[in-house]
Amino acid sequence: MRIYHFSEQPYPEAWSLERPTLRVTLPNQLCRPEEAHKLYNRYLDEWAIADEVGLDLMVNEHHQTATCITSSATVVLGILARTTKKARILILGVPIANRNDPVRIAEELSMIDVISGGRLEMGFVKGIPYEITPANSNPLRFMDRFWESHDIIIKAMTTHDGPFNFEGEFFHHRNINVWPRPMQQPHPPVWVTTGSPGNARELGRRGYVVASFLGGFGATKELHKAYAEGWRAAGRGSEIPVDRLAYLALAATASTDAEARRRAEPIVDYIRTTAQVAPPFKQPPGYFANDALVKILRNKSSNPRAIRPIASPDGKMIQPINASIDELIDIGLLFCGTPDKVVKQIERFTDGIGGLGHLMLMMQGGNLGHEDTADNLRLFGNEVLPALKARARAKVFQAA
Repeated sequence: MRIYHFSEQPYPEAWSLERPTLRVTLPNQLCRPEEAHKLYNRYLDEWAIADEVGLDLMVNEHHQTATCITSSATVVLGILARTTKKARILILGVPIANRNDPVRIAEELSMIDVISGGRLEMGFVKGIPYEITPANSNPLRFMDRFWESHDIIIKAMTTHDGPFNFEGEFFHHRNINVWPRPMQQPHPPVWVTTGSPGNARELGRRGYVVASFLGGFGATKELHKAYAEGWRAAGRGSEIPVDRLAYLALAATASTDAEARRRAEPIVDYIRTTAQVAPPFKQPPGYFANDALVKILRNKSSNPRAIRPIASPDGKMIQPINASIDELIDIGLLFCGTPDKVVKQIERFTDGIGGLGHLMLMMQGGNLGHEDTADNLRLFGNEVLPALKARARAKVFQAA
């Protein structure tokens, strides 16, 4: 199992549970560039610590929000490609259906792969509905646009005999000839995020890494089962390597349980505020598939910040935004405690979903400060990671 340190690079000064929205319409007068300067460099220092203690790194991007001031993940990844030495660097990811130029994406990612010496993990994401408006994009046929952009990027990276042109439904390019081509051949490993079993089947058919966020035991296992169906239907064999399966959760480690829980509280604010956005931007017409939209509307709560309830292993339904630290641990959204307890929690989750090859952990969130974050990272890298690596694990997904 590979462990990735992840931070959304929040701007805590403007992050408040009392604000009606933290995205899209939040005035940028609330941002002090001098403070953002300090934060960017602090977060880069923390990724460097993660690299030093043997963790891999994950970067994402969001737009027009205080929850994540990484508006270009490729910029951050370009810095990490040069300043880190050992870590795999995962971009998860590039919202390719929201971008107007897939060729530029192929160029940037190829360049990062070369600078890093072939350490790039290349993630493509649909992106969240709140960012359709900031991207000035059309939510209709969004996944069709996603896959056409994907096709251009992969062909651009793998065509080496001179320019080619591409004429599709959404993109038109007369001359594609990427320099430099990526170091990893035929291209860096591809990851795609999803919360939909239908999309998971498609990813299994393609053999890409499927990454899911904060789904807990039941939803994650169902996604992995759907992935296995697509994998087998494509004739890839009966066994699904666990290195095709990835999951993101929150993590707080400390020398005592009490200290770990104190660290967890600001990280958990990520869950409590993820849906803190003005209603007009939540469900753009056409963005969600019909079955997904039906589920959203059926689960609609009177609390505008509510997200999908998650079942605990014993069947109890938990609303994450109101959940206690113990409940979040129980449903698999948080790993929290001393190093030995965190190891046991991760092993419980991994065994409960049938295996896992990549675990992405948000070890900094909200207003958790640098010293706490650095200690969290060092404890995890020095004590949790070796214990996880020492345990013999199944190398294939156990669907039962």
